[in-house]
Amino acid sequence: MVEGAYGGGRGILWRRTALERFTVERRAPSPDLAAVADYLWILTWDLRDREPHRQQVLTRPAINMTFTTGGRARVAGVVRDVFGETIAGRGRVVGVCFRPGGFRPFLDGPVSALTDRFTPVEEIFGPSARTVADAIIAEPDRDRAAAMAEDLLRSRAPERPDPVIDEVAAIVARIAADPALLRVDDLAAALGIGARRLQRIFAEYVGVGPKWVIRRHRMQEAAERAADGDGVDWAALAAELGYADQSHFTRDFTRTLGVSPAQYARSC
Repeated sequence: MVEGAYGGGRGILWRRTALERFTVERRAPSPDLAAVADYLWILTWDLRDREPHRQQVLTRPAINMTFTTGGRARVAGVVRDVFGETIAGRGRVVGVCFRPGGFRPFLDGPVSALTDRFTPVEEIFGPSARTVADAIIAEPDRDRAAAMAEDLLRSRAPERPDPVIDEVAAIVARIAADPALLRVDDLAAALGIGARRLQRIFAEYVGVGPKWVIRRHRMQEAAERAADGDGVDWAALAAELGYADQSHFTRDFTRTLGVSPAQYARSC
């Protein structure tokens, strides 16, 4: 399914239709995994009497590990474009969404190596992870399946916490919370660090640059506003999100979502 999209609903495109096709539950991780994992999510659907559904999502700057009906178990890097996938029949995904930076301790190199890639779990966690993944997928009880996914993480978790994860997660949270941060240089200045160091940290821990994270949060905000109705002051919204003019905003929105802001608002 659509990895990493469903934490609080933000990023789900055409949400009204989407949530008629599937249900999603979000859970806090166990306390001992909270340093690396943001939340667990369990998505289920039953479309046996309906047409297949294709869902699109504006993804977050986070890594996800997913276990999907049909046997697929993989680690999803940050997808920079709109991500889409089709569901049909009946199925379930058990997913772990990591904190920004939270997946770095499980890798031998930078998280940017996973960007726009989907890697089988056994390539990262070892051959035995495939057996665990099959058991998670086959387990009918969602509580036990989620617990098994957490046990897999515990078996590979580092002994000591990485303090950089908290730093990175705080930076990403600040980007999301402060619409006035529109440029990487402004963000670096606000943090009191150099722009180059900021770029290196994001490549190492997040997988995408801070510029992408800033633009993605702004585009998610634009999609949320548009989905609320068609009475949006587009010029004011463009200015709020840091665009030089409305036409620039409209081109960026259309290029990202495939429809104009006004069209998207009407369709929602």
